[in-house]
Parts: sequence; C-alpha cells; structure tokens
Amino acid sequence: MRSEQEVRDIVGEIIILEKRYSEKNLQLITGKKDISSHYQDIPEEMLLLSEVIEDPLKLPYLLEAFYTAPIKNEKAFHFALLRVQVDSDLRMHEDIQKYQQRKYVAETLEKLLYGELMLAVGESSGMEND
Repeated sequence: MRSEQEVRDIVGEIIILEKRYSEKNLQLITGKKDISSHYQDIPEEMLLLSEVIEDPLKLPYLLEAFYTAPIKNEKAFHFALLRVQVDSDLRMHEDIQKYQQRKYVAETLEKLLYGELMLAVGESSGMEND
C-alpha cells in the first residue's frame, strides 16, 4: 500500500510514486468512476497500462515489461484492455488519431498476453463458453 505522502490528487491527475496519471484513464482502466478511495490499491500493471495509453509511443519500449510482468489479476487486466478498446471505439469521432493509437495499444497488448482479441470483428468471441 502507498502512503498518503506518495499519492497526491491534482485536478484531473493523480500522482502515485512521483508519476502523474490521468484520473480519467485510471477510472477507465479500473472500471470505477470514483477511484479516490481505490488508487492506493491499483496494481503496477494497471499503472503501466495507464501510462502507455496516455502516451502510446512508449509501447515499443514497454512490450517486454508487459510480457514479463506478473499480473496480479489476469481477468481484471483483460477487462481493462477491453474497456480501453470499447472506449476508443466510442470516442473515435473526438480525436481519431488519439483513439486509434489507444485502441492499437490495447489490442497489441491483448494479442501479446492472451494470444487473441476477445472483441475481434467477424470472428468468434473469446467470451463464448465452449
């Protein structure tokens, strides 16, 4: 757990261990609208995901970190990737380049870590029960 001194809330941003994270990105990744009482419990891999969707050009340098990182909750992380993809599709009209890059990050990480895309168009969904 992080101490109060390590976590500070600034308008629209949250600072955790001297790094700035977008509050909106953390809400999206965690799936929680009110993260004020939860950001001390956000796992490292979720923070790394927030960092890379904020700046997609970091992805090539962080691929190995994602691939080798121990993911505390595989299902929660997979759903975080799905939320980024869905949010990107829904907001594509706002800033096409930004949201295409975010979606690319989430899809690339999903393929790297899980081998396929759960939301792939025209293919069978990975959410179906076999």
